[in-house]
Amino acid sequence: MDPRMISVLIIDDHQVVREGLRSALIRANYQVVGEAASKNEGLAQVAHKSPDVIVVDLNLPDGSGLEIVSWARSVSKVIGIVVLTLNDEDDHLLAALQAGASAYVHKSAPIGEVISAVAHAFSAPLSFSSHGLSAALARKNVGFGLTSRELQVLALLPSGQTSSKIASSLFVTEATIKTHLSNIYRKLNAANRTEAVAIALSHGLLN
Repeated sequence: MDPRMISVLIIDDHQVVREGLRSALIRANYQVVGEAASKNEGLAQVAHKSPDVIVVDLNLPDGSGLEIVSWARSVSKVIGIVVLTLNDEDDHLLAALQAGASAYVHKSAPIGEVISAVAHAFSAPLSFSSHGLSAALARKNVGFGLTSRELQVLALLPSGQTSSKIASSLFVTEATIKTHLSNIYRKLNAANRTEAVAIALSHGLLN
């Protein structure tokens, strides 16, 4: 789709970040439909303007950007959600994944990476893109031997998605997801999804 048909809302409390991102998106032919500097303003603008993609910081003056991510994903499965933040801790990245973000980009990344994340979020909103994901998952995985794909599947279990929905978000077949689930249960010594999530939470594999 022509980027000029894709609407983007920017949520960040730093004006210089908003202005820089707005300029870059306009140069890339995206339509910037609004800006917000706080969580509450961001929630209101998302509800009012129904953008195709939101770009949101985690640290906002009146709360966490994760609240916007979770709410936006709960009301729409097609909205693209890009987290753009200075936080590079594994827990923040994995929390964004579990909240329903489409992409996670550090503010030190080249602007081209941010634009690519916006494009990804629009085309595949229920998938997740981040350069740091594999390393973050690996650091959480000490002792269990889960593969990176199994960790991705595990991270999506708390959302209650069906095997079919998880398969769609990861671009694989439902049969493949069922195989991954079987391996996860075996490696965690869990009988079902609920047990797997409980064990993963207790060992820090999930936030």
